[in-house]
Formats: sequence, structure tokens, C-alpha cells
Amino acid sequence: MLNEIRDIDFNDLGNASTGARAFLIGFLVIVILFGGYFLFIKDKREQIERSSGEELALRQEFETKQQKAANLEQYRAQLKEMQEMLKSMVRRLPGKTEMDKLLVDVSQTALGVGIKNDLFRPAPEIVHDFYAEKPIAIKMRGTYHQFGQFVSNVASLPRVVILTMNDIALQKVKDGSSDELMLEGTVKTYRYVDEDEAAEIQAGASGGK
Repeated sequence: MLNEIRDIDFNDLGNASTGARAFLIGFLVIVILFGGYFLFIKDKREQIERSSGEELALRQEFETKQQKAANLEQYRAQLKEMQEMLKSMVRRLPGKTEMDKLLVDVSQTALGVGIKNDLFRPAPEIVHDFYAEKPIAIKMRGTYHQFGQFVSNVASLPRVVILTMNDIALQKVKDGSSDELMLEGTVKTYRYVDEDEAAEIQAGASGGK
């Protein structure tokens, strides 16, 4: 059989035996099936797999958004509660008329614990939506204990005082004869901007335009 297939004359297939012709037909069918798979079916299968992956991702995204939508009212209630808490905390900050006294209180608090104010220079305010920040250039000398007491005493002032430090350097005084430290840089304190003042600022900005 194998010899017959090997010696077959493809120009005279009509004279080949039935077995040889059946083998050739079967072989051609297999070749056609494999060719069809790699030319058509494989690409379609990969496309289907990609589409299935995209469907799964879209379904997960839909379920996530559906869950968020179901909890939307709860999120809104939480947001409103947080906004009210923020407003309540901001209202505890000093107002516009209290700011000058507050700066004096902070400076006097430093002097009261023995800190030397070589520089305490407030800069113009920077006004935001519902609060204003006041940068203050400072240069203070004192011990580690004095600075700690200063921070504690500022926290005990009647009004809430927030001090944030920007580009602050704390280092030992250069002469090295004492345990004094030098605190130098910029601090910022904040005050509350009420609705009336915010409206005036907005009106002024609109008029300027």
C-alpha cells in the first residue's frame, strides 16, 4: 500500500487503486480542515475570547457603577454631613476683626515663655472661598523646651489657632555657647471668611473685571 502510494502517478489517478485514491482523498480532507481552521476558525476563536474578556470587564464595571448608584443618596448625606462639620470647624477660627489681636497674642505667647522674636513680620492675606491665610515671616530663638511650651500655649488660646510651617529651618544657634535653637522661615495662620465678606470680595472681583 505504501509503495503504491509512493509510486502513484498524479497525472493518471484514474488507474490508481481504490485504496490509494481513498487515502489521497482523506489526506486532502485533513489538509483542507487544518487550513480552514488556521485561516478562519482560529481567528474567530481568538476574536470570541477577546469579546468575552471585554464583556466580563464591562459587566464588572456596570456592577460597580450600579452599586455606587444604589448608594448615591447615602454618599450625598455623608458629603453634606462632612460639609457641615467643616463649616462648624472653620467658624471656630478667628474672624476678620480678631486677626490683629490674634497676631499680638501669638507674639506675646512666644515672649511669655522666653522665646526671643528677632523677626515677626505678617504679610498680606491670601483670601480663599471661606477662609483667609496670613503668612508670617519669623525668626525666633529659644530652647527646645521653650518652643514646646509655646506650641502648647498657642493651642490654649481662646480662639482656635492653626499654624502651618512652610520652609522652616530649626537649627542650633551658631555661637554654640548655649542650647538655644534658631527657628526661621514662614508660618501661616488662618481666619474665617463669613458669607457677607465673601459676597463683598466676589462683588469687588466682578466689578474689577
